[in-house]
Amino acid sequence: MKINNSELILNADGSIYHLNLKPENISNDIIFVGDQDRVDKVTNYFDNIEFSTQKREFKTTTGIYKGKRLSVISTGIGSDNIDIVLNELDALVNIDLKNKTFKKNHTALNIVRIGTSGSLQKDIPVDSFLMNTYALDMNGMLRFYKVDDISHPELEDAFVSHTNWNVKKAYPIIISNSKMLEDKISSDNIYKGMTATAGGFYGPQGRVLRLSIEDPNLNQKIDSFNYKGVRITNLEMETSAIYGLSKLLGHHACSMNAIIANRAIGQFSNNPHRVVLDLIEYTLNKLLA
Repeated sequence: MKINNSELILNADGSIYHLNLKPENISNDIIFVGDQDRVDKVTNYFDNIEFSTQKREFKTTTGIYKGKRLSVISTGIGSDNIDIVLNELDALVNIDLKNKTFKKNHTALNIVRIGTSGSLQKDIPVDSFLMNTYALDMNGMLRFYKVDDISHPELEDAFVSHTNWNVKKAYPIIISNSKMLEDKISSDNIYKGMTATAGGFYGPQGRVLRLSIEDPNLNQKIDSFNYKGVRITNLEMETSAIYGLSKLLGHHACSMNAIIANRAIGQFSNNPHRVVLDLIEYTLNKLLA
């Protein structure tokens, strides 16, 4: 089946529309960061750089770290951006861009997100590393896709019951990480838990400036959720979309967080820059295994 030009848009040079990339520009092993300035913080560890480009907030650099070829991509903020990044990366490896047809053999990408986050639990301290075993999608983007085969209904229903979820909002979806990447990156030095992925920074995360929010107690409900040992450890804006789209498209994904704040006890890191660099180095070395 040939894909219409209106559905798969290419630039004049043949690169994919938003990311400005061609298939040869990326590795199958990719690190996601949110902030475009953080791309250089990762690639400063590389032995050499072979390619770099930027269009809007999407900056990509590919190079070699201790003999391993890696790409680092800034996704910007939010699940809507992840929808662009994941679909276009998949197109680069699984669609013949010239003929706009599906490739016969599927290529699976390995995607690790390196981000910052605040812990919601007292026992996950500032300056620690947190891996997300699950992601709770509260923003609704994934509901535009067929997700029944990748969701966890028992966990979802428990969360809905615990929070008395408003039925006018998108029904939450819970997606697991890639167990292959979890095993690869895990160590005794990291914490694990479920992240909640919100659709915004202010109201969707319970912050109040001049606007009232639909459920003023939602953050407290999120913090206290615990079902068969699964609890929500942090709140951010991308991971559920990364996990969901990766599962649907046949890729592997895992999210790592530098914990720079603890919202439960009101602490903030004295050196958040150092924590991020430490997590970058930790993740890079784990990817070599």
